[in-house]
Amino acid sequence: MPVGFVSLQELRERAQEFGLDVGSSSAPPGPEKERLVQWLDAGNHAEMRWLERDPARRADPRIVLEGARSVVSVGLNYFQGDLPDPADRPTGLIARYALGDDYHDLLLTKVRSLAESLGDDLARPYVDTGPVLEKPRAQRAGLGWVGKHTNCVSRSHGSWWFLGDIITRTEVEPSEPHVDRCGTCTRCLDVCPTKAIRADQPYRLDSRLCISYLTIEHRGPIPRELRPLIGTWIYGCDLCLDVCPWNRFAEPTREERFRPRPELVHPPLEDLLGWDQATFSRVMKGSPIKRTKRRGLLRNVCVALGNAGDRGVVSALATCLATEHEPLVRGHAAWALGVLGGAEARRSLDSARNDEDAYVRSEVEAALDQLPGPGVEAAPQPA
Repeated sequence: MPVGFVSLQELRERAQEFGLDVGSSSAPPGPEKERLVQWLDAGNHAEMRWLERDPARRADPRIVLEGARSVVSVGLNYFQGDLPDPADRPTGLIARYALGDDYHDLLLTKVRSLAESLGDDLARPYVDTGPVLEKPRAQRAGLGWVGKHTNCVSRSHGSWWFLGDIITRTEVEPSEPHVDRCGTCTRCLDVCPTKAIRADQPYRLDSRLCISYLTIEHRGPIPRELRPLIGTWIYGCDLCLDVCPWNRFAEPTREERFRPRPELVHPPLEDLLGWDQATFSRVMKGSPIKRTKRRGLLRNVCVALGNAGDRGVVSALATCLATEHEPLVRGHAAWALGVLGGAEARRSLDSARNDEDAYVRSEVEAALDQLPGPGVEAAPQPA
């Protein structure tokens, strides 16, 4: 039996106190369970092994909380408006959601407060922290629809918003599910350089090819064939979100903590390459970027420097290859030197042939192989 009842209007009034969009769906799973299993069977989750754990539990909230009657879905806008233009020197791109403070902390506080108002002391609030299929749940709750780029699209916020959920034994009046409004638009499919979302398989993301996955969740070397396609993204990617036509309705967020940190808007790549652990920890305190750790961020910076095509950074990359303590970073610095080329890059790579790490040595040899022969100077080709 439910522990209480909350009307949809009452739920929305409570959510307004916290600046949240809100809706509700009944606890039993819908077709999202079968889609999840198919997606996992195809290996689209890459190395995110936690998604494999008990997909039935992830799809059915009643397994998570005995007696669950409803799932309350919440949304919070994070759009910051127009960003300044980049500087003339090579700079990095960071996904909008990561330009401010970590949304997990801010949104989870709001979701917990809303959960407390439902009268269920066992209610489970989550913000990427539990076994909930947030996006299909948000569509069932009427907040938006899962677009062809696999993100949830809102008629009022476009693609720029965070999602959270509350599993509760309280019976909350369900919302009207949202219909798909992507229509014939294929902008998000067309813009993806790695084809992580394909025209013949819309609504399905292959994480193994996704720039966001490669620059955040992936911990090892980025596949060499994908590096040129990453461009200058150093944390996440907004390409498929940027082109969504529904973004024309987005208004800037009122949450001050989502405002971009100036040092994260188009950061100079050469400066980032010189960060030590203390600098990374200080600048990234309270930022979602800390998830990738220093070595992951500098790995991405090396790839971006190679793709930026500016030989003025060769000296910085050569220093990195010679002195950086993380093999993962040294290996990607070698790749960037091979892309940029030139006499100094060749000297640096030749000096690193006896690097103590086998992985780095393999990257050095691959980089030397792609350089033109001695005495031949080919201009670097920006991605």
